[in-house]
Amino acid sequence: MQCYKIDDFDLNGKVVILRTDLNVPISKGKITDTTRIKRSMSTIRHLIKKNAKIVILSHFGRPKTKFNPDLSLAPIADAISEQLGGKEVKFALDILSKKAKQQISEMSSGDVLVAENIRFHEEECQNDNEFAKKIAELGNLYVNDAFSCSHRKHASIDAITNHLPSAIGLLHEEELISLKKYVLDAKDIIAITGGAKVSSKIGLLKHLVTKVDKLVVGGAMANSFLKAKGYDVGKSLCELDHLVTAAEIMKIAEQNNCELILPSDVITSKSLDADETECRSISIDNVHEDDIILDLGPQTLLDIIAKIKTSKTVIWNGPVGAFEYSPFDVGTIMLSRAIAKLTSENKIISVAGGGDVVAAINKSGLENSFSYVSTGGGAFLEWLEGKNMPGVDALMRNYERHISN
Repeated sequence: MQCYKIDDFDLNGKVVILRTDLNVPISKGKITDTTRIKRSMSTIRHLIKKNAKIVILSHFGRPKTKFNPDLSLAPIADAISEQLGGKEVKFALDILSKKAKQQISEMSSGDVLVAENIRFHEEECQNDNEFAKKIAELGNLYVNDAFSCSHRKHASIDAITNHLPSAIGLLHEEELISLKKYVLDAKDIIAITGGAKVSSKIGLLKHLVTKVDKLVVGGAMANSFLKAKGYDVGKSLCELDHLVTAAEIMKIAEQNNCELILPSDVITSKSLDADETECRSISIDNVHEDDIILDLGPQTLLDIIAKIKTSKTVIWNGPVGAFEYSPFDVGTIMLSRAIAKLTSENKIISVAGGGDVVAAINKSGLENSFSYVSTGGGAFLEWLEGKNMPGVDALMRNYERHISN
């Protein structure tokens, strides 16, 4: 991949428009998982060291109005300041306002400014070229450090590269190098997928069964596969309109000698609010019509771990149960512990990606125990599918354009 890197430029005193992904979970005004902020700090600190003036762009959520206080990046600016040891981090309410332009003009080398949620501008998601040009006019260099957003063809990811020399950030580069190293070049792969819906991962599942040796399907999406095989899943979440899709994926897996692993036993209850005394561990043959499947059963977990032990690489996306609710987080936590242990013993390579899985791994305190944990959610999925990444393609076009000139 040919594109500019940060150190290809003299950054002393230059304004760098830095696109990061600071879309972190916030509850009651407090950040509950700072992973993406911490992972972005390597690039931010590097730019500070190079005496750049750093203007940070990011999105948060999917706002439907021009301003929503619940989706403001103001708490993020405070979190970045904390990561920088209390260094002042300025905040701009609107990146294109006169006030923001004044703030940028008054910045000194090493200063950091966070702009308000870029998606408050509807032109962002439209990949509007004129909007991107106006942002580009504020800086001397653009840096894309948001691998996790680079599957989006948005103005601050794609169109902005039409107007500024553009470089890849340190985290973004790390993601691409690590995923290639651990996934593209891997052999004897077991993939673990979870989450709620088959419909959201059709492309991924169809691709994986042609590329990996074993595929574990967990979470609520497993219910659609079980139903397609004729099992009763009670009142569990199940996409009845995608049973044909599930059957098709199972057929593709068989044709490609990919072992598809579904739950043989499950944890059920009558509601998500149940405590442990109201849960049952039962065979998939014994699910009652009023049961809700909420986690993998103990035998299924043992079977999956045994399959992992016979593999060389684990790719994990999506929790295998309703991990946000105790006690239905047990399967995901136990699986993360087993993978971490085997990784520490150098018996497997482990790669995880996707917001829910990263949150689950962090909940287990094992974020440093996997070979690589990607910050990407949708980007991780699309990368696994082999799709082109608009953000990466834009950096490559920018490089080729400047080299040819």
